[in-house]
Amino acid sequence: MQITVEISYYALIDQYDKPVLELLELLKNQSGIRVEVGTMSTLLSGDYESVMTLVNSHMKTMMKQYPSVFNLKIANACALKIG
Repeated sequence: MQITVEISYYALIDQYDKPVLELLELLKNQSGIRVEVGTMSTLLSGDYESVMTLVNSHMKTMMKQYPSVFNLKIANACALKIG
């Protein structure tokens, strides 16, 4: 099953841009997952297991390092169209 996840990440520290950029770097260049970075959120699209494993792993990584808030929307009915 193909899904699209819209993820917004808020690091609750003064230098919030550093962890946001770290997360974006972790999400980039994943085989089989399309990524579209926006100003307020990032879209990830691909196979359910691949996308959810990636999101779960990197959310945990960021939460171990920083006080964090994540906002996610997950859909199997909204295909990501890049370009």
